[in-house]
Amino acid sequence: MVAAAMNSPDHDKLPGHVAIVMDGNGRWARQRGLPRTEGHRRGIQAVRKVVAGCARRNIARLTLFAFSTENWSRPKAEISTLFKLFAAGIRDNLKEMGENGVQVKFVGQLDRFGAELGVQMRRMEEETAANSSLLLTVALNYSGRWDIVNAVQRLAASGCDCTQVTEQLFERELAVPPADLVIRTSGEMRLSNFLLWQSAYAELHFCPSLWPDFAEDDLDAALADYAGRERRYGGIGTAALPEQEQACG
Repeated sequence: MVAAAMNSPDHDKLPGHVAIVMDGNGRWARQRGLPRTEGHRRGIQAVRKVVAGCARRNIARLTLFAFSTENWSRPKAEISTLFKLFAAGIRDNLKEMGENGVQVKFVGQLDRFGAELGVQMRRMEEETAANSSLLLTVALNYSGRWDIVNAVQRLAASGCDCTQVTEQLFERELAVPPADLVIRTSGEMRLSNFLLWQSAYAELHFCPSLWPDFAEDDLDAALADYAGRERRYGGIGTAALPEQEQACG
């Protein structure tokens, strides 16, 4: 297992599941007078750095919001370039994922991406299935609302009695489990239909950096922010208790 970075929090204070809304590719390009597609190319480079950074910091699970169901409203030429970048990213990074012990999984309504890209995604999943250092989930043509509706449909198709459905049973049908830390880049402060159920008790961190500029310092800042918070899950937390009660644990 790769050693944790020196400037990251202690391992017991790290989130088990980090999810990232990778926002700002277009603005990054516009600020530099470049086409939006160049922002997406640079964004792919940022993905590689963050995946490697999470692996070095012993993060168990990383989920990246790569393409939402709402993104289909973008210009066709931009979407076509994105698909080519996805394909190239799979092809060029397959070996590196294996070397870093990264298992890759794709979630979302994947059938809309075409047969060729579908084959490449399945190949990457199959060839990284035995890796165990980091589980990287890439959300493509994904939305939180779709995820919830899809879970309901899966339960109904299984013949499950809806009156017997528990939160735990429902969560098992979702595309990914609950997140501990959700990061959004570019300074925007919203989830944008990402992991709606799974973010119920996640810590939210909003980073001003545009996604292509997101670096390991930004990742460490998010992890330090998470480590400094007390996750109360609706309770009052130890900080609000009298000292005597805190001591009693």
